[in-house]
Amino acid sequence: MTALTLSTAGAATLRADAIVVGVAKGAGSKPGPVLAPGAEAVDKAFDGKLAAVLATLGATGAEGELTKLPAASGLKAPVVVAVGLGPVPDKEDAYDAEALRRAAGTAARALTGSKKAGFALPAASVEDAAAVAEGALLGAYAFTAYQGGENKLAPKDAKSKDCGPKLPLAEVALLGAKPRDKAYKAAVERALALVEEINRARDLVNTPPNDLYPESFAAVATAAGKEHGIKVQVLDEKALVKGGYGGILGVGQGAERGPRLVKLAYTHPKAEKTLALVGKGITYDSGGISLKPAGHNETMKCDMAGAAAVFAAVVSAARLGLKVNVTGWLTLAENMPSGNATRPGDVLRMYSGKTVEVLNTDAEGRLVLADALTRASEEKPDAIVDVATLTGAMVLALGNRTFGVMANDDAFRTSIHEIAEEVGEPSWPMPLPADLRKGMDSPTADIANMGERMGGGLVAGLFLKEFVGEGIAWAHLDIAGPAFHEGAPYGYTPKGGTGSAVRTLVRLAERTADGDLG
Repeated sequence: MTALTLSTAGAATLRADAIVVGVAKGAGSKPGPVLAPGAEAVDKAFDGKLAAVLATLGATGAEGELTKLPAASGLKAPVVVAVGLGPVPDKEDAYDAEALRRAAGTAARALTGSKKAGFALPAASVEDAAAVAEGALLGAYAFTAYQGGENKLAPKDAKSKDCGPKLPLAEVALLGAKPRDKAYKAAVERALALVEEINRARDLVNTPPNDLYPESFAAVATAAGKEHGIKVQVLDEKALVKGGYGGILGVGQGAERGPRLVKLAYTHPKAEKTLALVGKGITYDSGGISLKPAGHNETMKCDMAGAAAVFAAVVSAARLGLKVNVTGWLTLAENMPSGNATRPGDVLRMYSGKTVEVLNTDAEGRLVLADALTRASEEKPDAIVDVATLTGAMVLALGNRTFGVMANDDAFRTSIHEIAEEVGEPSWPMPLPADLRKGMDSPTADIANMGERMGGGLVAGLFLKEFVGEGIAWAHLDIAGPAFHEGAPYGYTPKGGTGSAVRTLVRLAERTADGDLG
């Protein structure tokens, strides 16, 4: 994990590999790059001509734009990195937090392999400093666990150079903040704890399924529980059979490695509210007997991203000492085809007692979530939020960067949407049309796991709603689009696992602790 410090040094005197400054995009009579607050000392070293030099190099200040140039003689760092913040804000110093996160992330990615960089981006307020810290730490991420192994074919006496992967930026020095101010210190400490857990969630999503399976995931959760004072309970196959968890067992019965249900309980002695989080944890999804077509299996290690997000959120709540009880439920299984696998047409008896006719074994996420939603409801939490890479239909509706929010309460759905936007996670409120429920009527069971093809993401939400306890506020986050990024990195978003929804869940827990559940 990249180190983070609140530096007392100035941009001109800091000894580092690079100094990062912000550049905004001008408009009207001044369309060229405009230096953002924090760049004053660097500009002075360039005799007040830094913006002009950047313009000569083609910089405009557009979001995501990055320009490197040799430092002027008055700077201790040898390189200046100018990163675009987008349009100049209407009010001076009122830069959008997400613009600062993305700019810091872009710079951190560009500095892979460096030991230390000073970030002289706008940090006049606690919120700005927190955004820069989050963005830089999120951008300075790389999954290298399976790279850089010993080359056994090389001659033993060969003095070969290290061919391993470049490591992320080792240290972020945040400039322009107030190192001795308690509020700044708390904001940076929060950012560090939060991003460490987001990056752990990313690692879990990126881990290949031969190493991450239900039992090994449960072991990771158990170890984290011991470290952070979280009570962990793991139900194995025998316990699941005894408890009647037909959904989880039905999905996992085709795999050689059996399913697990993991409960993580963080409690605070002064908590007045309880929040339950449920995460889909299909460590590999082949589709089961309803096998996915060629080209759709390669990234299915990411189908446990919901469980990873829930796990990270519970640990974050514990590390931050939030005055709220947070319970996480990880529904872990492999969905595999075999002679023991659930078949289309089979009927499962769920933990709730309801029966479900399985029309498509690739609609498995809703089955494991349903059992956990019922179990979580028994503890009468003030609210339940489930998180899942649930449907391709949601990706078709909202694209690859936005997750859908459904709920049984409009005010709660609005609150979740607002929280997600606040922390920089694009989301969109989605309805649960009652007319789509009829499509899941079954002549054999209480309900089928499939309904109308059109609006499939909403149908899945309606299915889950059937298993939520009466009178409990519930929301469903379908993160199928943003959970795993297959394109080129951008901002602070890496290729692969993204840690989607963790920031939303943690902010929800913070609001709940403050008495504002929504």
